[in-house]
Amino acid sequence: PDPEPSHILPENIPLNIIYEDASVAVIDKSTGMIVHPGAGHRSGTLVNALLFHCSDLSGINGVLRPGIVHRLDKNTSGLLVVAKSDNSHLFLTRQFKTREIERTYQAIVWGLVAREMGQIDTLIDRSFRDRKKMSVSSQRGRKASTNYSIEEKLQYFSLLNLTLGTGRTHQIRVHLNYINHPVFGDPEYHGRQSQINRIPANRQRYVQNVLKKMPRQALHARKLSFIHPESRKRMTFHSDLPPDMKEALELLREV
Repeated sequence: PDPEPSHILPENIPLNIIYEDASVAVIDKSTGMIVHPGAGHRSGTLVNALLFHCSDLSGINGVLRPGIVHRLDKNTSGLLVVAKSDNSHLFLTRQFKTREIERTYQAIVWGLVAREMGQIDTLIDRSFRDRKKMSVSSQRGRKASTNYSIEEKLQYFSLLNLTLGTGRTHQIRVHLNYINHPVFGDPEYHGRQSQINRIPANRQRYVQNVLKKMPRQALHARKLSFIHPESRKRMTFHSDLPPDMKEALELLREV
């Protein structure tokens, strides 16, 4: 069929484009930005910004998601790759299916994780209680795999490195909540006030003040590595922790 016209308007929204060529663009997404338009969000998204800053985007994912190969949650910051042609989109999609694309996240989590490294394997499905959320299921859903290792142990918190074996919606957040180490600040998966009793009573007010400064989940897509669609060479990109996570980490070291 003929291409469907897009009604998404380009918007001059600042973007941190850390790499761009004729095939791909790598974006360091800020927290609070939705990746593509959807119900209730027709403007202010990453796609609106991309249409302003980039001359070409792939059309494989439809008129609402031009160029979008994978996503980050609204309040997860960090790296994602955008396809600027249909051939690039197909090539990158195949890498996701064959696990050739490497993604490493960092998260501040509640509690001291007992094992230095491990793997979480479950089924993930829509929550019966809240269809906007996901949950671990014993009987239905899609297989999900997350690997973790401890980067730093704090007194009552851990900084983790996480890699994805699969890419399910909210996967890292759901898995960390499942093992009773929810992401610090996560408003949807028990990462805020419900965890405060883990902290000694005389330090709870201090941690509550840190939570006020970290109104989102402390989760950042720090590393992205993929094979370039044209050169066939592996490209690797890194992103430092954003200021809000750096500040939270420094403050939590003092608990």
